[in-house]
Amino acid sequence: MSKLKDKVAIVTGASKGIGASIAKFFAAEGAKVVVNYASSKEGADKVVRAITEQGGTAIAVQGDVSKEADVARIFEETRNTFGSLDILVNNAGVYLYEPIEQISAETFHKSFNTNVLGSILAIQESLKLFGDKGGNIINISSGASNSPLPTGSVYSATKTALDAITIALSKEFSGRNIRINSILPGIVETEGSHSAGFIGSEAEANFVSKTPLGRTGQPDDIAKVAVFLASDDAAWITGEKITVGGGIYGF
Repeated sequence: MSKLKDKVAIVTGASKGIGASIAKFFAAEGAKVVVNYASSKEGADKVVRAITEQGGTAIAVQGDVSKEADVARIFEETRNTFGSLDILVNNAGVYLYEPIEQISAETFHKSFNTNVLGSILAIQESLKLFGDKGGNIINISSGASNSPLPTGSVYSATKTALDAITIALSKEFSGRNIRINSILPGIVETEGSHSAGFIGSEAEANFVSKTPLGRTGQPDDIAKVAVFLASDDAAWITGEKITVGGGIYGF
């Protein structure tokens, strides 16, 4: 498997869930992967170990994407280790649902600083490493950007903003050989959805009953689409929002 042979990729928030799966799939396709994490060194090291045990190449780099200095350091370590960058996956995010009465300035800014500003900071740094050869950016958004749910006003707003960035930058990057797309996952079984009490709940059963493909998604479902978008198979695709949700958002 060599769709991404010798490409260098940064995956933010890759110590678990969708990010971890994307990192592993990229490495399996030949990419050299920077596994970024904010706090779970153990999780990131586990992902790196899984990659290297399969003959792949990966390093773990700590950094909170909401902090400008941290983002600069992530990319500096990438440059020092691999020399360049071909692919950026903005996956790091805050998954927080709150009733309107409970939203605080602190939780609002935490969500926007990570989900939106963090992606902008990472994109800015990626452009320095892409250089004249161009590159590829994949923003991990959410089906909630198109179909907001109760208590998800702020979370949905961050993902709608991220999609607007995707579309605007696809035009701004005209002539620079830089592709940028959003993936909008549906309901996916991750550590976050488990800790939120969603997996195994009545709410999950209700969503599955309305999903034409009849199941909750897995991180690998998203990773396979990320590989496609990162590869030359998607060379004619930019500025798109691609929903990967088993058909649930078709209603």
